[in-house]
Amino acid sequence: MKKIKIIILAIFTSIGVNSLNAQDANNPWALSFGINTVDVSSAGLANPISALKDYVAPFGDSNTLPAISRISVSRYIDNGFSIELAGALNKLSKGVNGDLDDLSFFSIDVNGKYDLNSLSFIGETGWFDPYVGFGLGYTTIDEDGGITLNPTLGFNTWFNKNLGLNFQSSYKSAILGDGISTLSNDVYFQHSIGLAIRFGGTDSDGDGVFDNKDLCPNEAGLAKFNGCPDSDNDGIVDADDKCPNEAGIAAFGGCPDSDGDGVENSKDKCPNAKGTAANGGCPDADNDGVIDSVDKCPNVAGPKANKGCAWPDTDGDGVLDKDDKCINQAGPASNNGCAELTVEAVKKLGDFAKTINFNSGRTTFKSGVTSQLDGVVSIMKEFVGVQFNINGYTDSSGSKTKNLELSKLRASAVKDYLVSKGIAAGRLTSKGYGIDNPIASNKTAAGRAANRRVELVAKK
Repeated sequence: MKKIKIIILAIFTSIGVNSLNAQDANNPWALSFGINTVDVSSAGLANPISALKDYVAPFGDSNTLPAISRISVSRYIDNGFSIELAGALNKLSKGVNGDLDDLSFFSIDVNGKYDLNSLSFIGETGWFDPYVGFGLGYTTIDEDGGITLNPTLGFNTWFNKNLGLNFQSSYKSAILGDGISTLSNDVYFQHSIGLAIRFGGTDSDGDGVFDNKDLCPNEAGLAKFNGCPDSDNDGIVDADDKCPNEAGIAAFGGCPDSDGDGVENSKDKCPNAKGTAANGGCPDADNDGVIDSVDKCPNVAGPKANKGCAWPDTDGDGVLDKDDKCINQAGPASNNGCAELTVEAVKKLGDFAKTINFNSGRTTFKSGVTSQLDGVVSIMKEFVGVQFNINGYTDSSGSKTKNLELSKLRASAVKDYLVSKGIAAGRLTSKGYGIDNPIASNKTAAGRAANRRVELVAKK
């Protein structure tokens, strides 16, 4: 019998030495070693009140061996259930009816245990791990031995994931065998306390999440993400994060929106200035559709064509400069912002034109004509938005072809003079008509002189 006891204890010791790692779904194995107390009982379950009184009575009939005297190994199965193999040694010197003769005690038990934290109304408590159990055992006291039924209560208190203390109390009643007649009614209580070590789990990436629950077993991660990493700490695991190295938001798949304007940085032309999606994430303070960075007037609304500035109206005539052909002279919109020729101005131009006479057969002005042309210049400068036709004519002397050419040259001579005095060439159109449209008879010298003329006509 002693050899059997030594062999069994050697097996327990070998299991414990070679498996010191971590018991639950992650750590299925647990080792416990410590001391046990055998409390000899005078009553069994047939007299439960007496048995309870004996259970809670002072330990006058309790026997404790002052050394490591109990070793257990358990294996987690599933859904809160585990199975335990335990062995214990003791010396019995106290009994119900007096002292005993240091009887040798040995027990070996196989128990099924259920973790009460698995019950929904209790829930996981982490550090406190109560359980109930039931099983069979074999107890020998000296040369007597018997098979026992072992209802059990116990709990573990865990200091961390691997290390804790185990407290267990079992009621043992012999049901088969020679019996343990040394004890009254073949029943006793066995209590134990020991250091508990959980082991057996694998954590390949060392992140504290065991592989069987680690969705990323080869990448160190966080428990709240089932072991998967979140490199930028934005709450989105790297596998689902389009920008795993830049903290972002879920709306953009983990990519950042630095200025919080609802446009992610990769699509934001102004990632550090809050803007609108319509402007590519750039700000537009005056809401004129021209972003501030290119808006010459960022606080005043204006069209893009004017770089975000309002169109000016320099002369205050209600015609914007962009449409005003005379930005420094007030005029109606019907005339593109330019002043219209007055009746008086038209009359003056007609009077001046009558005095623009040429020497016969030539393009040179008669004496005094240039002073009259200077009067024309004055009127044209007053009405800067008006364009003019300069029409040249001749008398009937000479060939028609030569007269047509001469009329062109005379009209051009008037134009050149006006341009030389500062009138824009673009406002003037010169054309010759030869002997056409005479205003007097070519049969008299006076009439022919009148026909050698240039007329100034304002364009409509």
